Amino acid sequence: MTMHVHYLTVGQAAPDAPTVIAIHGITGNGLNWSLLGQLVADRFGPGAVRLLAPDLNGRGDSPVRPGPLGLDVHVHELAELARTLPAPPLVLGHSMGAAVAVLFAAHDPDLVSGLVLVDGGLNFPVPPGLGEDDIDKTLRVVLGPAMKRLERSFESPETYIEFVADHPAIGPLVHGPDREHIRRYLVHDVRPSPTEPGRFVSSCVLAAIRADGRDVIFHPRLSAAVRDVVGHGVPVDFLWAPRGLFDEKQGLYDESRLAILKVPSEVSVTLVPDTNHYSIVLSRPGLERVVEAMADRLGLGG
Repeated sequence: MTMHVHYLTVGQAAPDAPTVIAIHGITGNGLNWSLLGQLVADRFGPGAVRLLAPDLNGRGDSPVRPGPLGLDVHVHELAELARTLPAPPLVLGHSMGAAVAVLFAAHDPDLVSGLVLVDGGLNFPVPPGLGEDDIDKTLRVVLGPAMKRLERSFESPETYIEFVADHPAIGPLVHGPDREHIRRYLVHDVRPSPTEPGRFVSSCVLAAIRADGRDVIFHPRLSAAVRDVVGHGVPVDFLWAPRGLFDEKQGLYDESRLAILKVPSEVSVTLVPDTNHYSIVLSRPGLERVVEAMADRLGLGG
């Protein structure tokens, strides 16, 4: 296993503490879940849950593996991580991380105790005129500023954070009450540029982003993965945000889109009100609902 894994448990985990593996989105890193670690400790007590948050291949402190890229690389590495644990973990994934989670559970159902999918893991519509042939164009349209920050350099880590703060969905969080967790996440993404001395860039490797972005939209097994998972008896929660990647009113999912997708009845589907695609995992209102789903699946009270 080559990926770096953040241990986000507050305090020392008890020997019998259940494990949660939290998987970030396409341009994120494991410290995306910094605030979650604090909320879990506040809810259940320090050390009650072992929270592991990997930097996926080509992000943060995880180098790009040699060979083919794409979601199956993450599935393979998660399986390696899960096999080191004393019991199958609950797997939590956001956005692309939810797609990784559901593909992992479909491939290795015995290695997971359940899934919590957050605003991802189910197919969503591709904007008209976009497709697999020009994945950069597709990602620029879908990701907008998140993609632009990967294609430029910055004068300092602070100017990088200022650029992210202009994002309509993330900006309010950068200056919000939990800004220390957001800054921790963003600072982990900043690296000295390997080609421009004195400049700084995102840790995200574009080749990995391109391959993963293509798979999120076109992976041949993703559309059936949730049905495969519930067919294996793995419990699944799906939480979705009503607003989108730019805080626009139309999110990735809505009631009509979920009806079209024919989500299996075994999946517990929950709307998390007053959230967008990012605030659902980077703000307390969003994460409190995530923690509720975790509590139910882990059998924890409090």
